[in-house]
Amino acid sequence: MKKIISNDIVTLRSLEATDLDVLYKWENDTALWTASNIMAPSPKSYLWQYLQNYDSDIYNTRQLRLMITLTETGEPIGTIDLTNFDPLNNRAELGVLIDKAHEGKGYASEALKLTIGYVRDYIGLFQLYALVPVENTICTSLLKKHGFTTAGNLKRWINHGSEVHDVEIMQLLF
Repeated sequence: MKKIISNDIVTLRSLEATDLDVLYKWENDTALWTASNIMAPSPKSYLWQYLQNYDSDIYNTRQLRLMITLTETGEPIGTIDLTNFDPLNNRAELGVLIDKAHEGKGYASEALKLTIGYVRDYIGLFQLYALVPVENTICTSLLKKHGFTTAGNLKRWINHGSEVHDVEIMQLLF
């Protein structure tokens, strides 16, 4: 039986208890805090509780986090986050994380392709959007490759210490 959210390269799956160590690594990487709005380290006990109580029903929690794994080995290499889910207007905000060791190999593109099909065909979304810091040209290029367009700019939107960054609103309509 073929998995719903999988191809020969990557698989998207729900979070599992075995993801604790990799989530701890990513959640405590200060280089990622600007994109994720994290302001302090996350203790393992908090992440363990999160995993134990994780509800993958996007209609209950208004969010969904999927682990990106390599299909061949099952190794976790990143996450796809759908947040700010709005069932009335059928839209959600998208976030993508690929571990630094796996960047530049096309995994984000494969995961995004699967995510787009999943949210359109199974969840019934009409649109995805992402807020991308203007200096993150790699992410902007990835989203444009998959049909996202720039819908606008938000000035001084992300505060990271003494730096304030503008963001592009990227949008994909179905």
